Amino acid sequence: MTREEVYEQLNEVFRDVFDDDSITVNDATTSDDIEEWDSLEHINLIAAVEQEFGMRFSMGQVVSMKNVGEMVDIILSQI
Repeated sequence: MTREEVYEQLNEVFRDVFDDDSITVNDATTSDDIEEWDSLEHINLIAAVEQEFGMRFSMGQVVSMKNVGEMVDIILSQI
């Protein structure tokens, strides 16, 4: 799977979790960029991403991710 394909799937996950069809994420996207992205929605987002890609983030990965680009790097390393 390419980075571009991961982003295509991630955009769908983000749009679904945050119920906003206008969201388009990139490497630099953070929780500051999406108004509804709070700690509770972060948990929902992580669960949805794990389900979408059939993988699991470690707790260390979850707390160390600074942006969506780091999330994509982890996804690509595990699929």
